[in-house]
Amino acid sequence: MVYRTRIKYTDELKSEIWKKYKQGESLRSIGRSINRPSVSIYGQLAPTGGIRPPERKRSRLALSLAEREEISRGIVVGLSMRAIASQLGRSPSTISREIKRNGGKSSYRATQADQNAWDQARRPKLCKLAHNRALAGIVESKLKILWSPEQIAGWLKREFPAEEHNQVSHETIYRSLFVQARGVLKKELQLYLRSKRTIRRSKQSSLKGAGLGGMPDAVSIRERPATVEDRAVPGHWEGDLIEGPNRTCIATLVERHSRYVMLAKLANKKTETVVSALIEQAKKLPEELYQSLTWDRGKEMRTHRRFTLETNIQVYFCDPRSPWQRGSNENTNRLLRQYLPKHTDLSIHSQVELNEIARQLNERPRKTLDYETPADRFNACVATIH
Repeated sequence: MVYRTRIKYTDELKSEIWKKYKQGESLRSIGRSINRPSVSIYGQLAPTGGIRPPERKRSRLALSLAEREEISRGIVVGLSMRAIASQLGRSPSTISREIKRNGGKSSYRATQADQNAWDQARRPKLCKLAHNRALAGIVESKLKILWSPEQIAGWLKREFPAEEHNQVSHETIYRSLFVQARGVLKKELQLYLRSKRTIRRSKQSSLKGAGLGGMPDAVSIRERPATVEDRAVPGHWEGDLIEGPNRTCIATLVERHSRYVMLAKLANKKTETVVSALIEQAKKLPEELYQSLTWDRGKEMRTHRRFTLETNIQVYFCDPRSPWQRGSNENTNRLLRQYLPKHTDLSIHSQVELNEIARQLNERPRKTLDYETPADRFNACVATIH
């Protein structure tokens, strides 16, 4: 594709770019629509970290261009500042400061004064974290142990319920990270975020799931009891594999009620290996806390009947191309990519290391649990059966 050599990004064009970006379009797609490379679109979005800046508006209390022109005419005909103020219905001190900050009576020009006021109003305003450095320090420390901004904000509300000055919204944290003009949180802290992106993406932008093949003797998720669906009863799990290069993989298990995570090291993804590892994991838990397992239709579970026979745990399978039916597990796998990035060899991690990763995840507060940790919720379930 041959791109135009120059293009002026008017306010209307910038608005269209932001609109398409918020709708979830890729930089490449936006660039094609205006015949520009994606790097040019990135240049428009990056200064504010992918966060659309608010539309600038003049304060209703500020002097307008028409009022400044009246001030200029008043100076020309020799009116006093008090007289000019009286004509405009303004205080004399307002007129005095306006003239002084723009060169005095001899140099005052309405158009230039109006532009100066507009430019000076562009200064970034300090956010809550800039005023409260102790709070900023807490946020930094939590980011470094891989808590998300939403988890931090929720935890602060639980930790300091009556201290609003020690609470901050997750959006303020994100903006302090991505809008570097604020100068509050260091840009390097972006590396501790799950996505590792340099600009924020729209909620409408998502990855597309893909279904897998058939499964012999599969029991459909549609036959799963209603008690599993509402998550009120503990002991129902979702599972899947996350994969790396050279056919390396790890089994992930998530308990639906508490979001408690277990990880299992695998030598390969053969069905005998996977099912044996799942049986070993199941034997670590009381039978009251492991009653069912929901999996996708991957070939690694072709011998699921052996798993059920040895553990007395029923396996349910999602519909083809429906990964959202294992929503807790899908979300957990995305969280795990902070610790186990894509395109990295997963075989280098021992079971001890995987247990430590699971522990860290289980000790992170979760929004869906009202910022309680999965470990606390799961341990409460264990206590009730003893």
